[in-house]
Amino acid sequence: MWLPVLFLIVGVLLGLLTDIRVPEEYANYLSIAVLAAFDTLLGGLRAHLEEKFDQKVFVTGFFFNVTLAAFLAFLGVQLGIDLYLAAVFAFGVRLFQNIALIRRYLIDRGRIKKNKEKNQRK
Repeated sequence: MWLPVLFLIVGVLLGLLTDIRVPEEYANYLSIAVLAAFDTLLGGLRAHLEEKFDQKVFVTGFFFNVTLAAFLAFLGVQLGIDLYLAAVFAFGVRLFQNIALIRRYLIDRGRIKKNKEKNQRK
């Protein structure tokens, strides 16, 4: 569990300490890629909490989501419409659903733990 946290810290530090700029033409692609990555990350966290995590599903889901989102953005640019907004909306909805389910799972787990402690004291 410590390895993802380590690489998250390394990534944040690299982002803060370097002066790498993303060209404006690629801003839509990057925003969708980040949303797709967060969607996959939160989906993986949710699956882990529900004890349904499968590494193959997680990795393939990550690459599929990022690729599909980038393709939608590219297609939208070629057609001259803001098609990337559809991907932003879809990933945004999924992000908030995953966050809500993770929060609910943690609250329920806390309640169950508290009830077990009460029952053991009786």
